[in-house]
Amino acid sequence: MDELIEEAVGRVIDAMYNNLGEQMTLDDMARAAMFSKFHFSRIFQRATGISPGRFLSAMRLQEAKRLLLTTSLSVTEISHRVGYQSVGTFSSRFRSSVGISPSTYRRLGGLTPQVCGTTRRQHLTSTRPATLHGQVTAPHVPAGLGLIFVGLFPDRLPQGRPVRCTVLTRPGQYELNDVPLGTWYLLSYSVAADRDPLIPSPRDSGTGLFIGSCGPITIRPETRVRPADLRLRPMNRLDPPVLLSLVGHQGMAGSRHVVSSAVSPPVGVQPAARYGQDWTGPGREPARTSPPAVPASRKHSSP
Repeated sequence: MDELIEEAVGRVIDAMYNNLGEQMTLDDMARAAMFSKFHFSRIFQRATGISPGRFLSAMRLQEAKRLLLTTSLSVTEISHRVGYQSVGTFSSRFRSSVGISPSTYRRLGGLTPQVCGTTRRQHLTSTRPATLHGQVTAPHVPAGLGLIFVGLFPDRLPQGRPVRCTVLTRPGQYELNDVPLGTWYLLSYSVAADRDPLIPSPRDSGTGLFIGSCGPITIRPETRVRPADLRLRPMNRLDPPVLLSLVGHQGMAGSRHVVSSAVSPPVGVQPAARYGQDWTGPGREPARTSPPAVPASRKHSSP
């Protein structure tokens, strides 16, 4: 990527972060990038894989996740702090993007034990389902990864509940069964085992979060088996936030090395040209449990 473009997009992302509670228009972003708004929209999409507006929305929800876990602010206060006028709109957007409500996310300490549940499989399984499989590798990632999530999504921005997903205990083979017809994007992510699993500040590139992606992947009626490999790499500041709630060790209870599943579909991975390969070929909330303990050092009244 051109260094000038990367610097311009980085300036806009910094401006987004510094103005999460304010209304920021496309004109404002283009001025920060020092491009016309039409040219800016194109270069931003090329650099990050999603539009400026969707990136800003993801950053707001990312900051809301952090505030839910590190402060005692109410959900209403947090919604206003990240730029929402209506707490109802904020809660609805949070649930559709993260997969659970803000209050449940806080109660579970940011982890979900059932990200790969079995909700509504019958509505997604095709009459002639395909299998997606491949290798997850981490050639440039330090030893000591935590659990590795692999999920299939209908859009480039991985949010909400995945269409199919699995959890690995280490890099290696994965398999997703009963993949329905359509065009999908594959995301893998993991948090370093020695890092706090809290989602960090959106501007923090040294997060201990590792991601990989592949797509678009097209499943046609004649498709039976489709290979798709994933390579984990450190997340950087041009990557859109991963809005899924993190996979907790509770999610591995009673599971084997690979656990494939299906859940209800969401909406909206990084551009395939940067992070993966192009392949073209033939929810409910978690059950109520006691939340993970949150260290006292995380609790404070303001960020």
